[in-house]
Amino acid sequence: MKFFGITVLILFPLVAFSLGMDILLGFDLDNSIKHAFNPFLVKDPAELILFLILLAFLVFSFFYRKKKKKNKGKGQQ
Repeated sequence: MKFFGITVLILFPLVAFSLGMDILLGFDLDNSIKHAFNPFLVKDPAELILFLILLAFLVFSFFYRKKKKKNKGKGQQ
């Protein structure tokens, strides 16, 4: 419960800061809220490609470790 409370206490000031910066940059409140809660709207294509590569690497790593752990368990029996 403590982690949830700390997360919420950090989330609110960061969202307020993000909204304030967007408004100072000239966006209206509706666009500022969209930018704050959907970061994929403001990504460049290069950032999106890098994000997808890192996500694919994470998925590959997860399945590789799971397979390695499964094979290690079979060898010990």
